[in-house]
Amino acid sequence: GKSQNFDKTDDDSKKAYCTKELDASDDLKKSLERTASQITTAIAEGKEVMKALFVDIETLTAGIKDLDNKVTEATQLRKEENANYKQDLAANTAAQELLNIAKNRLQKFYNPAEYKPAPKVELAAADRIVVNLGGDALATPAPGGIAGTGVGGAFLHAQ
Repeated sequence: GKSQNFDKTDDDSKKAYCTKELDASDDLKKSLERTASQITTAIAEGKEVMKALFVDIETLTAGIKDLDNKVTEATQLRKEENANYKQDLAANTAAQELLNIAKNRLQKFYNPAEYKPAPKVELAAADRIVVNLGGDALATPAPGGIAGTGVGGAFLHAQ
């Protein structure tokens, strides 16, 4: 009977040990399953965040391209406006010069004290020889402008 008692006690302790180990293994399995589920959820959430980021990147890229196009158009417009401004400025300057010349010529007749004679043109040595021999030193007309006034061709081309 003693051996049976010992075996029964031994069996009971082994059963308790096995039950305890099975419970611990079951707890570990549940913990690992919970962790795996959390990881799967985190991965799914990460994929959603990545999709949203890709959409944001595409939107920003399209916005940057649009902005680049607008900057290019604005730059071209500014260049055209600048060219027009320079052309208008040249025309206005030429017109102002012409008005000053006309005003000075009118002063010659109506207010001689205010008249300023046009500066004498200094001729080169070769031109002086031509003039002294009875020729015209300025046989070739100046390109553009108004002859004898010093007003450039910008005034004429701007109109």
